Amino acid sequence: LTWLMLVGFDAVLQFARQLGDLGRNGYTLGQAAVYILLTLPRRFFEMYGNAALIGVLLGLGGLAASNELTALRAAGMSRLRIGAAALALVALLSVLALLDAEYAMPPAEARAQAIQLALTARNIAAATGSGLWARDGDAIVNVRSALATREVMGAGIDLRDVRIYRFNAQGRLLEVDWAAGASYADGRWQLDDLRQTRFGAAGAVRDVRVTAPWRTHLSPRLLELSVLSPNAQAVRDLLRNIDYLHGNGLDARLYTDALWQRLFYPLNVLMLVLCTLPLAFGTLRAGGFGKRLLIGLLIAVSWFFLQRALVNLAIVYSIPAWLANLGPVLLLALVAVWVFRHRHAAA
Repeated sequence: LTWLMLVGFDAVLQFARQLGDLGRNGYTLGQAAVYILLTLPRRFFEMYGNAALIGVLLGLGGLAASNELTALRAAGMSRLRIGAAALALVALLSVLALLDAEYAMPPAEARAQAIQLALTARNIAAATGSGLWARDGDAIVNVRSALATREVMGAGIDLRDVRIYRFNAQGRLLEVDWAAGASYADGRWQLDDLRQTRFGAAGAVRDVRVTAPWRTHLSPRLLELSVLSPNAQAVRDLLRNIDYLHGNGLDARLYTDALWQRLFYPLNVLMLVLCTLPLAFGTLRAGGFGKRLLIGLLIAVSWFFLQRALVNLAIVYSIPAWLANLGPVLLLALVAVWVFRHRHAAA
C-alpha cells in the first residue's frame, strides 16, 4: 500500500508539471496522460526502496502501538525473528521490482522518452522499433542505436547503424548513406565504415570509405536526449552495450555501474530495512513513532547520497565497478549487525 501511494503521489505531481507543456509542438492532454502511464514502471522501481523502508516501519509501528510487539517478545520471539518476517515480504517484493526493471521498464521508458523528444524538437521523432528519426535539412537521418559514453569533460554519445537519406527539393531520393557508427569529437561528426549509394540517370553508383566527415546540423546534446538511460535498460541490454564499448576501446563505466547497481539493488534494500528495524521496537514514550519514522527516512536519504558518493569516488580511483557497488552493501551489512547486537545487548 505504501508503494502504491508513493508512486501515485509522484505520478500526480509529474502529470501536473506536464500540463504546462500542453500546446507545445502539438502536445496534447492525451499524450501527457500516456507519458505518465508509460513512466509508471520506472517510478515503481525507483520508489521501491523508500516504500519498503516506510512500509516496514509503519507495519511494525502499528504492532508496537497496540502492544502486539511486546506480547511477541514476551512469548519468546527475538527481534531478529520478528524482523525476518518483515524482510521475507521485502525479499518477495524485491523480485517483483527486478522483474519490472527487466521487462516492463525498458520498453515503456523508451516510448515515454520518444514522446518527450518529440516535444523538445518538432523535426525529431523516435520509434522503439526503428530507432531515432530526425530531419536534417533535405536529408532524413535514422539512427538505429545510440550509446552514452563518458568523456574527459563530461558525457558523450556514440551512434550505431546510421542511415542517411538525401533528397532534392522535389522530394526525389538522390543518395542513401549507411555507416556502421558515428562519433562526435572536437566539434565535428565522423562516420565510420561508410557505404554511399548515389542514384542518377545512369543508375546507382556505390562508394565505400573507412571514415568520412559528416556535415550535419544535428546537435549532439539533442541526440544525447534520445539515449535511453543505462539505469532504465534491461540487464541483457547492458551486457550487450558493455561488450560493444569494450570491443571498440570506449569507456563502458556508465553501463558497468548501472549493471552492478541493478544486481546489488535488492541487497541494498534488505540491508537498509534491516538497519532501521530497531526503530520500530522502541517504546512509544521515547519520542513517538512519528519521530522514529522521520529518523528512518533521514537514514534512507543520507544512505542514498553516501552510496553515490562512494561509487563516484571509486570512479576517480579506478576501482572496479562491481567492488564499488559491493562495498556500500557490505558496509551497510556491518552497520545492521552492529545495530542489532547493540539493541539486543541493551534489551
